Amino acid sequence: ILLILGFLSTLAVIALIAVAVTQNQPLPKNIKYGIVLDAGSSHTNLYVYEWPAEKENDTGVVKQVEVCKVEGPGISGYSHATEKAGPSLAQCLQQAKEVIPSAQHKETPVYLGATAGMRLLRLQNESAADKVLSSVGNTLRSAPFNFQGARIITGQEEGAYGWITINYLLGNFKQVSGWKKLLHSLKSLSETSGALDLGGASTQITFVSKDLTSESPENQLYFRLYGKDYQVYTHSFLCYGKDQALQQKLARDLQAIWIDFYFQTMENSNLSDPCFHKGYERTINISDFFKNPCTSDKKKQLPFSQLYIKGEGDYQKCRESIQKLFDKSNCPYSSCSFNGIYLPPLQGDFGAFSAFYFVMNFLNLTSEPTPLALNKVTSTIESFCARPWQEVKTAYLHIKEKYLSEYCFSGAYILSLLENGYEFTGDNWQMIHFLGKIGSSDAGWTLGYMLNLTNMIPAEEPAGPPLSHGSYVGLMVLCSLVLVSVLLFAWLLFHKPKCLQKGIV
Repeated sequence: ILLILGFLSTLAVIALIAVAVTQNQPLPKNIKYGIVLDAGSSHTNLYVYEWPAEKENDTGVVKQVEVCKVEGPGISGYSHATEKAGPSLAQCLQQAKEVIPSAQHKETPVYLGATAGMRLLRLQNESAADKVLSSVGNTLRSAPFNFQGARIITGQEEGAYGWITINYLLGNFKQVSGWKKLLHSLKSLSETSGALDLGGASTQITFVSKDLTSESPENQLYFRLYGKDYQVYTHSFLCYGKDQALQQKLARDLQAIWIDFYFQTMENSNLSDPCFHKGYERTINISDFFKNPCTSDKKKQLPFSQLYIKGEGDYQKCRESIQKLFDKSNCPYSSCSFNGIYLPPLQGDFGAFSAFYFVMNFLNLTSEPTPLALNKVTSTIESFCARPWQEVKTAYLHIKEKYLSEYCFSGAYILSLLENGYEFTGDNWQMIHFLGKIGSSDAGWTLGYMLNLTNMIPAEEPAGPPLSHGSYVGLMVLCSLVLVSVLLFAWLLFHKPKCLQKGIV
């Protein structure tokens, strides 16, 4: 009897412990990973994202866990050595391999999206563009990930995915109910924020407008995210990124020089440029300059092969020169931005990122908790442009000379684009928020791209404990009853009541 009681007691205790430990052990993380490469005009960045396999309202909850900047130029910079474009990505792919668990390498999708730099190369030399994409495709296929494609994304896609990123990171897609929904609706007049993106070769504007008409259907896109439908306006201006805008301005200056030579009013190839600091000098090879699709239509036969630029550091003259890039003379719609492109009335807040942020951050115009007034921004850029080049060089020894020399132009160009191009004014300027990161994620189009792609990834059943809650409670009660019954029987056996003892006698 003692052996049987001891065995039953031990069995009950072991069962209780085993069920409790098994049921309450930490659940394995069911995390998925994805890789997006942003192949821009000046450089390429690799982003690693993760999200839970169980989706929220049909869209994966995605967050950035790693970013790697590829050394060297953007992939469009390999047009004369296309075979080197792919291998340039190897170091960042190795970094991604170390971040993502090896058991998940084969199921991790990898995408490469090339933006305006490759759009321009395709216009200039389609064969070279195809070879560059082939080279990067071969490298990505050889990596241990699930290669999903390397392609040139459209300007509309770039703008729209940037808009998704901004609103996702700001929490504008989170669905709430009841009184929380009322508070959420009162928080701001606009349900979503607009997106302003500025790269080296293009710029994008995207936002939801209640006044959006059917005048220009090519500027409208539809999305369904977190169980809700969105109709957005978006447009991408190729050749109006900050680098190509500078090229366009210089091409106009060269046209003026050609006229001066034609009328014999110019004696040499020197050009005074108000958008560079006083004391700065730069030499441009004219033969290379007009190979660019953004400037090829302005090509002129000049009697010299090089142009010598000397800076003036005059902000007002610089703005006047830049404003000529925006043709406001013709608008076939009810309202336009520039170059005859439809633009509905601006609405809500806007997140301005990429070069918008980098330039403004360099000029120390992003550190205030609330956006600065337009006149304060203008005076800051004007003061910076007026500083002599030698003083600027000494103050910013850690910045490459090419980039440092163009901040005056870039600051003036950003104000011209926002004021003259998109018609922001002193009254609505503070709707613009310059954003580099939101939380731990970079502001840009790649996260929006990943969010949209997760809509096509099947949701999986969430990982759960081996027993349902009811079964777990029932089993624990049963084991406890067995243990109590055995202990009670043992107590009765060794401590017999007197009535039982008399009966036995």
